[in-house]
Amino acid sequence: MTGMTQVRRNDDTQRYELTDGDRTLGFAEFRPVGNAVMLPHTEVEEGHEGEGLGSQLARAALDDIRAQGKLVLPMCPFIAAYIRRHPEYNDLIHPQQRAVFGL
Repeated sequence: MTGMTQVRRNDDTQRYELTDGDRTLGFAEFRPVGNAVMLPHTEVEEGHEGEGLGSQLARAALDDIRAQGKLVLPMCPFIAAYIRRHPEYNDLIHPQQRAVFGL
């Protein structure tokens, strides 16, 4: 890995894609749902777990959702755990899921 990773939203595939050059190292799927965005699944390429790539994906996805003025439905266990560790994203949680987070 060159350390030049970046995350971009790909509306065609409905994924936030983490790339290093022309290589995709991971992705977070998204589904628009009214005024919210559901995040059902996040995946990092085998062999790259534990490098912080999933957290980079989660942060970029949540920041983008916030910039769009939308709420989040964190169905992916990894994204939900990330939000639990980073309560600055609690305000993005859709009311339907607030109880799950004890909010």
